[in-house]
Amino acid sequence: MLLPKMHRIRQKVDPPVVADVAAAVASEIRKLNLAGRVKPGARVAVTGGSRGVANIAAILKATCESLKALGAKPFIVPAMGSHGGATAEGQLKVLARYGVTTESMGVPILSSMETVEIGRMSWGFPVLVDKNASEADHIVLVNRIKPHTNFRAHVESGLMKMLVIGLGKHQGAIMAHRAAVDVGLPKAIPEVARFSLSKLPILFGLGTLENVRHQTAKVEAMLPEALEETEARLLTEAWTLLGRIPFEFLHLLIVDELGKEISGTGMDPNVIGRMYFSPNEEPKSPRYIRILVRDLTEKTAGNAVGMGLADFSTRRLANKINFQYTYTNALTGLSPMRSKMPIIFETDRDAIEGALKTIGLTEPPDAKVARIKNTLDLEYLFVSDALLPEVKERTDLEIVSGPHPFEFTAQGDLATN
Repeated sequence: MLLPKMHRIRQKVDPPVVADVAAAVASEIRKLNLAGRVKPGARVAVTGGSRGVANIAAILKATCESLKALGAKPFIVPAMGSHGGATAEGQLKVLARYGVTTESMGVPILSSMETVEIGRMSWGFPVLVDKNASEADHIVLVNRIKPHTNFRAHVESGLMKMLVIGLGKHQGAIMAHRAAVDVGLPKAIPEVARFSLSKLPILFGLGTLENVRHQTAKVEAMLPEALEETEARLLTEAWTLLGRIPFEFLHLLIVDELGKEISGTGMDPNVIGRMYFSPNEEPKSPRYIRILVRDLTEKTAGNAVGMGLADFSTRRLANKINFQYTYTNALTGLSPMRSKMPIIFETDRDAIEGALKTIGLTEPPDAKVARIKNTLDLEYLFVSDALLPEVKERTDLEIVSGPHPFEFTAQGDLATN
């Protein structure tokens, strides 16, 4: 098959970035004047998430060091719902992949799937929290704030959600997603989080924002009484920083890799225009006829949640799937469609040619094709000849090099990245 020629382009961006993340964390915590709130020797649980937060090791270490300076005794608890195969050992391994270990942090990491019930919502939802966190004198919430992949509300993926799903561990995550069917996440997340805030000894929240380069763009600490309002404001900022593919229509989108550290759904639905989450309607924009995902990241450790958002994939990806991790995560999130196997081709060449046979009357050399590394790394991408007129009309895009033919190894896999 004659394939289109590709050009490397760049989206012209100049995003904000925090030069010294650890210093920014320490500065923000100092602004809260916590000395009167923390008694010497107080045990403080600090949440450690699993979503590939930029600089998470530096952020958690600086948070723990600030707490030590107050005379507290911090420890980290994994706050990641069902991730890591919903096991205590698996969640420790997830944190370790991000550089978060007892040795690197200088504090204990207490990993357990045991929870305690702290109350029930009027609609029957049991509010669960990590047992180790519940026994602490204080809890500190640390998380990235960004648009969620399943729902729209004034707060989405951030500190309020971590209170409900992250600290709720496996059973709490299951219950929260079940509530999404009957109550809706836009109602369940803030209402349950408010209840938890009223019952738990939350010392403060630390939210981060990230830019299109997956760098820390902002750090802000907030007292519990201002948490919801502050997170809502930061979510508005996060939307302006979200990276996007600069085309509304494609015949084929090629994604080199998916993984849990890239998005909770492996590939961000806000970027690819596919939701596959009942009862939500599918996005009307962008519209990409076919999506091919080529591989899994190393850090996702076989968790292939999100592969079902693609139409086609490769034997390389299929051989790396840990079905226990993938299906545990998918069932907990009530999103089985997102974890169905796409059509598997033996090689990249077979997959690209197979995809281009399904785009309609457009001949492959004339197809509008884009190729990205992943849905976080969007500053640079490859686009086909057919997209060049759009590129040249826009001041926010520039052509870096090209044309480049698709080059394959003798085994049929793409030779260049």
